[in-house]
This record gives sequence, structure tokens and C-alpha cells, in this order.
Amino acid sequence: MSFAFRISHLEPEGAYQVLARSQALEAEGRQIIHLEIGEPDNETFDNIKAAGIRAIAEGKTRYTPPMGMKQLREVIAQQSSLRYQMAIDPDQVVVSPGAKPNLFFPALALIEPGDEVIYPNPGFPTYEAMIRVAGGIPVPVPLVEEKNFSFDLDAFRTLVNRKTKLVILNSPGNPTGGVMPLQDLEAIASIARNYNFWIMSDEIYSRIAYDDMDVPSMVTLPGMMERTIVVDGFSKTYAMTGWRLGYGIMPRELAHKVQLLLTHSVGSTANFVQIAGIEALTGPQDQVKAVIKEYQHRRDVMVDGLNAIPGFKCLRPQGAFYVFPNIRAFGLTSAELADLILEKANVALLPGSSFGKYGEGYLRLVYSNSITNIQMAIQQIGEAVNTLH
Repeated sequence: MSFAFRISHLEPEGAYQVLARSQALEAEGRQIIHLEIGEPDNETFDNIKAAGIRAIAEGKTRYTPPMGMKQLREVIAQQSSLRYQMAIDPDQVVVSPGAKPNLFFPALALIEPGDEVIYPNPGFPTYEAMIRVAGGIPVPVPLVEEKNFSFDLDAFRTLVNRKTKLVILNSPGNPTGGVMPLQDLEAIASIARNYNFWIMSDEIYSRIAYDDMDVPSMVTLPGMMERTIVVDGFSKTYAMTGWRLGYGIMPRELAHKVQLLLTHSVGSTANFVQIAGIEALTGPQDQVKAVIKEYQHRRDVMVDGLNAIPGFKCLRPQGAFYVFPNIRAFGLTSAELADLILEKANVALLPGSSFGKYGEGYLRLVYSNSITNIQMAIQQIGEAVNTLH
């Protein structure tokens, strides 16, 4: 069967492949600790669920405007204006079913065949996929462990040229949990203004930050609003992964084009889901703060536990809910070590190579799990890899 070239490169996400394999082992009677899927382990907060249920009961199940309900876009614009300390208009906000359409559709609207797009590596696999589907040339820039997994700016400067159309940022990042410092963003912004390229700032984890850190955003820097697409959503902060609700903030002209792509693809985002989103943003935020405090505790338990295992070297991430330990001391590829840990320790995690070539030599573990499971996983990993020394 023959398929179009634009999809010839597409592959499944590594997390779902490992999940399927670990579920097969569970079907055989094995007890697997799941540290592979990047999803909150808590339920959607009760007030948000209740708002969605009420909306369905009230018949809020009809089509909505492709760009999103006016009330939700107004709330997003208002809160984003406060967050970024700048005026954001509802006409700059595009609501989508999940955050991914606001990754894909601006890319389709901006990238011409042959345009180069620089993206973080190791990074979210969808970045490279959407670049290729849009006809662009993916150009990976390495994230540097010594810089808390921020950009290798020297490498970045050598990669930028007049063919560069878009640069993708993700802070806090998946899979590393790293936060890009303000001075790195300022350096990238200066280059963006000089070369006249766009920035896509994936900020889906921006509220999940630790040690009282404020995560800086590219959009706040001088002259960057008119060339930046902010991508955000509700999945991680509000444990709404299955609700499929995200949004983008971008210049009005681009927002109009993205709206047209939404119109002719998904149509619109579910009415009752958007009403639940309004409740998420305007309702009590104490539960969010409590979850982040618990994540920080789990992070510390996991980092300290991994660093106590000979061969692991793990930074303390500044955000998201991932750790990305260096495992080069074992002399195995990341895939080989991940397989060994699944088979011998009954712990499902991801090889760094699932996130690009610069992820080799690392593993990704998710700490959105109970302290009991994290401690058990650390113990079982330690026992499994002890034979490698």
C-alpha cells in the first residue's frame, strides 16, 4: 500500500510502546510500576468535573466557534495578561482540543517546504513529526546537562541561518524538567530579531515549577509578542489529559489562519469541556498548589534515591514531573538499560533515545506516582543494576 511522503517518517511515541509492553507483562501476572507515561496521577479536581457534568446536563453539547468560546478566550486573555504583565486580547487566543493542534497548525501555517526549524533535543517527539509533516527541515539543537538542560547556545548560533523559519522552546521541558533561564531567552530573542524567525514557546508545564521559581517566558521580552506563539493547556496542571483542552496565544493574523485550519479539521472544541476549562482557571487554585508541593516532595525522593545507586547521576529538575538521569557509566545504550530495568526490576520507564539522538545516555522517569511506588521502584532498580558493576 502506498502512502504520501509527508507521513512516511511518522512513528509511535515511545511512551505508548513501553506502556503496551508493560501491560502485556501485567497480563502475564507481573506487578509493573509505571514511570513511563507523562500524566498526572491525581484525578481531575472535583469542582472541574462538576462544572463539566452540569454543562452536559444543561445541554451544553452543541458546536462552538472554531476559535473557542468567547468566555473562555476572555478568561485566558485576562489571566495571561496578568501573568505576562502585558495586554493580550481574546482575538489572540485560539482554543483547541488538546494543546497539540496549537503546535501543528501554526507550524502548517508558517512553514514552507525547505524551511529549517530548530527544536530542542532531547525533546517532545511531536516537534520533529510536525516539522516534517509541514515540509520543513528539522534541525535539532542539543540541550546541555551542565546548563540544567537549557540550549547549547554556541551550537544554536551555528545552526541559525537565513533559512531558519521557526525555533521551538519548551520550558519547563519534557523529558528533562529543565527551565531555560532568562539570559538564554534574551540571547535567543536577540538572534530572532536579527534573523526574523518565529518562536514557538511550549509552556504546558509552566505552572509546575519548584523552589518558588518563576518560569520566564519569551513572550515577555521586547519585540517578541509579534513573533511568538505560546502553547499551553489544561492537561498537566489540572489533570485534564482526557478532556482534551489546550490553547495558543499568537498574533491576530496568525490566529485567524489557525482558526481556519481548525475549522476544516477538528471543527471545534467540545462545549462542555470549555466550560470545565473556565472553572479550572477561575475556581480555587489551592489544589494545584498542593499537587505541586507533593510533586516537589516526590522529585526529591526520586532524585536522592537514584543518586544513591552507583552509576546514576541525576540533576534535580526545576519543573514538570520528570527526571532525566545520566546513565552512561553503565556502558549500555539507554534502550538496553531500560529493557533490563523493565525485565529485572518490573519498572517501566523510557530510554532517552526516545526523545532524539542527544537523549542517548539518559533515562526518563515520571514521578507523578505515589511515594510508596517511587521508593519501591528505586529499590528494585538498584537491585537490578547492581549486577552490572
